[in-house]
Amino acid sequence: QVQLAESGGGPVQPGGSLRLSCAASGGGISSYNMGWLRQAPGKEREFVAAITWKGDRTYYTDSVKGRFAISRDNAKNTVYLQMSSLKPEDTAVYYCAAVVYSGGVYSPRSYDYWGQGTQVTVSS
Repeated sequence: QVQLAESGGGPVQPGGSLRLSCAASGGGISSYNMGWLRQAPGKEREFVAAITWKGDRTYYTDSVKGRFAISRDNAKNTVYLQMSSLKPEDTAVYYCAAVVYSGGVYSPRSYDYWGQGTQVTVSS
């Protein structure tokens, strides 16, 4: 069973950058499509970005296009989310997740494995 652990979150000022990492253990992630999702206080968990198992396609929610970039290194069993031009509305707990079915990357309910999350707080 794949176990996922996020890191790299923290406080950041508006306009700043952060790089989140997601390290997998207990099994490789090379056969999984990987996603980043987030949940803000009082809101439902939402899709942020995803990358196919080969790394040949990426997907983003509209609000982060041009600001966030997802990438993966299957040899290191690690997925990354580079976040730039951060806004206060990006404040949330960010989760890394794995899904077998690529058609389900946009839906939080589709994901098979989840990390514990890392807090990102964008504030001046």
